[in-house]
This record gives sequence, structure tokens and C-alpha cells, in this order.
Amino acid sequence: MSAEAFTIFDTPIGCCGIAWNSRGICAVQLPEADERKTRDRLVRRCPQARLAAAPLDVQRAIDAILALLRGKPSDFSAVALDMDCIPAFERRVYEIARAIPPGATLSYGEIASRIGDRSLAPEVGRALGQNPFPIIVPCHRVLGAAGKVGGFSAKGGVVTKLRLLAIEGAGTRDASTLFAGDAAFGLSVKPRRRSR
Repeated sequence: MSAEAFTIFDTPIGCCGIAWNSRGICAVQLPEADERKTRDRLVRRCPQARLAAAPLDVQRAIDAILALLRGKPSDFSAVALDMDCIPAFERRVYEIARAIPPGATLSYGEIASRIGDRSLAPEVGRALGQNPFPIIVPCHRVLGAAGKVGGFSAKGGVVTKLRLLAIEGAGTRDASTLFAGDAAFGLSVKPRRRSR
């Protein structure tokens, strides 16, 4: 990634990082075990980036990430991303995922179908597993077949993915009573039941 600068910020699930250049956000780093590991991983991904205060447009993206992680749905559609170094297939996957509105989900197969070949579902999964813009490119809104949650590489794994979906009002087969009475991450969000 060709990032010029980065910053680290606290969230309800731990320290996150964000890197940017003049074209937009280059990377978002979800929490690692501690702040140092989060920073180290972001710097490995963006080795030319230097620690700096976030400019206004980046701060708006940070504020939207914080709002979402505090339980308030957020809109990231206006956040500029630098995808110049992203291969064409992954870019298409990220564009489709980014168009999934809050409260909705798609499956890996549905994204593959929109690309033109449903058999590419495993490749879609791999692309989303390497998503350099988690939260902004909402890979948490992409599920496995039949509404199964699938994986999530952020701190808390699938639990974090389900929490993000619950905040946005998306139901999944796997949500059940996972959040009932659970205040982990400072959230007390319960998934909404979706009518069928």
C-alpha cells in the first residue's frame, strides 16, 4: 500500500489503525492483541506511512467507525478509498460489498454471481479475508451459504461480526441469543428478528 500517514485510535473493541494518502484511505487495521501489535501490523502493510494527526476527511471516517463500534449504524459511502494497488478481481469484490446497505447481507456466492461466475465464491471469500478496508468495505455483511456467518479476522472473530450485524439490524441464522445480557465490548445490542 502506498500510504503517506497513519494514526491509531481507541475503540470499544480495542485500538484500531487507519492509513491514508492524498487519494484516500489505504488501509484500516482492526485490533490486534494490543496497541503495539496493531501499529506494527499496520506499519508492515504500509511501510512508508508516518504517524500523523488525521486530516478532516480521515477523522470523519474514524468517527464513523467509532460510532458503529459504539452501537450506532454509520454510513461509509462517502469515504474515499485508494484502490490503485488492488487487483481487479478484489476491487470488484470490494465494490460490490461496499454497496451492501446496513441491515442487509449477501452471501459469498451472491457476490460471485454479481461478478459473473457463482463458482468463484471461494475466491470471493479469500478476497474478503484480505480486505484492507474492514468496516469501510463491510466484509461483515457477507455471509456463507444459507445465512451461516462464516469467518471474521478481527479481534473477537465471529462474535464481533455478529455484533456489527446486530448493530446494523441484520439477522443471521447464527445470532440466536448470543448477545442476551452480554456487555462485552461495551455493547448491549440484541439482534433484531427478521420476518420471513
